[in-house]
Amino acid sequence: MASAGIETAAQAIAPERLERHVRVLAEEIGERNVFRSGTLDAAAAYIAEEWRAQGYEVGRQTYEPRGASCVNLEVARQGSHRPGEILLVGAHYDSVRGSPGADDNASGVAALLELSRAFAAESPARTVRFVAFVNEEPPFFLTGEQGSMVYARAARAGGDDIRLMVSLEMLGFYSDAPGSQRYPPLFRWFYPDRGNYLGLVSDFRSRGVMLRLASAYRAHSRFPLEHVAAFRWIPGIAWSDHRSFWRRGYPAVMATDTAFYRYRHYHRQSDTPDKLTYGPFAEATLGLYLALRALASAPDATTASR
Repeated sequence: MASAGIETAAQAIAPERLERHVRVLAEEIGERNVFRSGTLDAAAAYIAEEWRAQGYEVGRQTYEPRGASCVNLEVARQGSHRPGEILLVGAHYDSVRGSPGADDNASGVAALLELSRAFAAESPARTVRFVAFVNEEPPFFLTGEQGSMVYARAARAGGDDIRLMVSLEMLGFYSDAPGSQRYPPLFRWFYPDRGNYLGLVSDFRSRGVMLRLASAYRAHSRFPLEHVAAFRWIPGIAWSDHRSFWRRGYPAVMATDTAFYRYRHYHRQSDTPDKLTYGPFAEATLGLYLALRALASAPDATTASR
């Protein structure tokens, strides 16, 4: 990628833009779920407005879990040579009950919005689709009414050729302090004790596409990256929207700051915008953009088929 292109992307993915998105979602709107009347609608309206301002036509997938009208939102940058091959990037915009959800998951939505902004000026060979999912948190988590489950089910029924799904799940907190990173048993022997890196997580079936994404990331970014393919039953491995795509046979990866293994405000009222580290957050997001850009524009099949 030319240096001018990198500079343009860096301007699009600025810490100030990420912080603005997080503050609107977590401060101005606040807790976002079916238990707080109107907040899901307000968050969806903000995301749709941002996407329209970027020049996209916003698609809506509406459904009614437990009588509440809810919506998944999507936009796409159509591929020029392989439009049927889809790279899908998604983040959930709801928050758990009792939390304003700055890191979980306003940070993921902020990254989603800035990635789509950067891609708005691109002409990728493959289609890059951006999706804002509703209802990832309880009481819908792991049920058929989870927004990403509804979406993935429809994608499979419609024959969508999703070559890679990337779930943006908590991307906003990084620390260079020794001991700032924790792990499940045994993992600590193989990974650093400082929470200053972006993590890529997959199950064993999606290991190949995860490694391709990691390779593209490291080829274009110096921001620290760690990755792991592991059993789905390990706490945290399957705890986001990528699981919905695994369930439908699609290769999927979670990009994350490792959530509760690093961030002590996870699912708490204290998960507020002032806790996030926006400089590293922007660097990690830029690295994801450059990696996804490389995979979307590569002349050969760099991602696994279904």
